[in-house]
Amino acid sequence: MNDVEAAALAAVDEAAIGRLLLELLEVPSVTGSAAESELQHVLAGHLERLGHDVDLWSMNLPELRAHDDFPGGEAPRTEAWGLVGSRGGNDGPTVILQGHVDVVPPGDLAQWEGDPFRPRVAGDVVHGRGACDMKAGVVAILAALAAIRAANVRLRGQVWAHFVVSEEDGGLGAFGTVQRGHTGDACIITEPTGGALMTANAGALTFRIEVPGRATHGSTRYAGVSAIDAYLPIHHALARLEARRNVGADPLMAEYPVPYPLSVGTVQAGDWASSVPDLLVAEGRLGVALGEDPALARADLEACVAEACAADPWLRSHPATVTWPGGQFASGRLPAGHPLAALVGAAHADVTGGPRPAERGAPYGSDLRLYAGAGIPTLQYGPGDVRLAHGPREQVGVSEIVTVTRTLVLATLRAAGCR
Repeated sequence: MNDVEAAALAAVDEAAIGRLLLELLEVPSVTGSAAESELQHVLAGHLERLGHDVDLWSMNLPELRAHDDFPGGEAPRTEAWGLVGSRGGNDGPTVILQGHVDVVPPGDLAQWEGDPFRPRVAGDVVHGRGACDMKAGVVAILAALAAIRAANVRLRGQVWAHFVVSEEDGGLGAFGTVQRGHTGDACIITEPTGGALMTANAGALTFRIEVPGRATHGSTRYAGVSAIDAYLPIHHALARLEARRNVGADPLMAEYPVPYPLSVGTVQAGDWASSVPDLLVAEGRLGVALGEDPALARADLEACVAEACAADPWLRSHPATVTWPGGQFASGRLPAGHPLAALVGAAHADVTGGPRPAERGAPYGSDLRLYAGAGIPTLQYGPGDVRLAHGPREQVGVSEIVTVTRTLVLATLRAAGCR
């Protein structure tokens, strides 16, 4: 480790990391909400104070939604703000540090210990919605940028901070940021990886299946056809499809019992207790294998539903329909052998004094595939345990954020270069 790197690491302000995390967690930036936009403006102020050139803009939603490659969305929204901060010279590569600012709703408040948007501190651990997914990662980016500035490091290349909205429901923020022309030579997304290097992401496609029935009075149910009963053979067929699609998964996904899950998340049927339901609507997510064309994945599920309908007397003449609303996450991965993984892995090892972290894939969709699809080599490395995300026990250790911050400092200096 050279003197410049040592000085930048010494400038990491651990107390400021904890304070900033608490500040961001108190903004209830649920996807599509006004608070999501509010947080973008708060972060723009932080970037300006760090001496970055800031691009804060209101995205043209109709134009982005009309684009052939629009990644989909699920949360209603009337606005979306993009935010990019840049700093450095013009004699080296451009490194992107990316994090999303939106969080999912808190769910059943009775399951939380206190207000999900009033962070609770227990020793080194901070609890609250968005703690690990992924405001801890956003804090790590800002803290790394602050340390580099405090050490008066002059970068040969550029370091850009991309803070994006709408990651949780499709990736509108990252998509709009790349469409605006904010690209680079490498990207590190600080999603919660527990210190591992996520060099690939599976995809996830939101589907809707509508199953018809025939309504009648509940007392004469034999004269109708329950859409609930009609759906059951389709549900069983989907389970068989999931099993088939998970045979021979990529080695990066080998540690997961089900690398590419197919999950039905909501089922709605009927509008009156004493009526036989004439429509069932099931919505869920279809896992997309690494390297799989999403169009082929869609066709696989559509064929499965069609075969189930063809084998059923009622559905044969009243087939279910499949549509694809909401988020459409393709898979994505860092090219095999790309030096970014070795660079970040070595930085982590230098910071911790331990081995380089393992490389693995993630079974969920993320913004990685949008950057990779734009030709930007990208991986994920950040603080927090994703198993705690989206739940009432969401938390992160401040020491984890510090480790990631220090790793980002070294990785940025080594990737962008110093004068």
